[in-house]
Amino acid sequence: MGEILSLEGVSKSYGLLKVIDMISFTLGDGQMLGILGPNGAGKTTLFNLISGDVCADEGRVIFRGKDIGALPPQHRCRLGIGRSYQIPHPFAGMTVFENLLVGATFGEGMAEQDAEPVCIQILEKTGLKKKANQLAGSLTLLDRKRLELARALATRPKLLLLDEIAGGLTEQEAKELVRLIQEIKAQGVSMIWIEHVVRALLAVADRLLVVNFGSKLAEGEPESVMNNPEVKRVYMGIEV
Repeated sequence: MGEILSLEGVSKSYGLLKVIDMISFTLGDGQMLGILGPNGAGKTTLFNLISGDVCADEGRVIFRGKDIGALPPQHRCRLGIGRSYQIPHPFAGMTVFENLLVGATFGEGMAEQDAEPVCIQILEKTGLKKKANQLAGSLTLLDRKRLELARALATRPKLLLLDEIAGGLTEQEAKELVRLIQEIKAQGVSMIWIEHVVRALLAVADRLLVVNFGSKLAEGEPESVMNNPEVKRVYMGIEV
């Protein structure tokens, strides 16, 4: 299996606060890495370092063999890194379909005539086709989460970053979302998923990475990580 992403000793500080401290990991083609950690552990900052929203102070971000540490987010998106955000912020005054067109044309760089069939296919896949002409601002939470995922897919990512996309959903809604993510993974898209809904994450993840105070606490097979005494103590509040 080839390697799509590698972080090598990546660190990020804001003033005296070190948010990410020398984190390293690799991700293989088609793999899903789940990231767990308490609130404030540095998980979203880690995503921002990969997507280019912020740049690392130290270390390297290698994507498909290329050091992308100096590239802005739009260039990383064109290379194949797509992401969703924890709180969906669609273009509320545009339709669902128009939101996807923005991702396909500006994010991936497709011509509009080529982007339209791609967007229609994604709407079908994400269960949003019947709401294609509905204003994005009128969607339910589940459908806004679906749209957040659909917009990321419209950029045709090779690496998809999912930030707490199951948060706030009912158990049944989370199951529907997991099925969709499993389908995307089966198509060979590599993924990193930050999530507090552990059951959803464990249904898809090949490996887990647990961070605490910006440092790597544990990494490995899901069962091994979840049985780690330090992970139980820090993340689940269980004294071992």
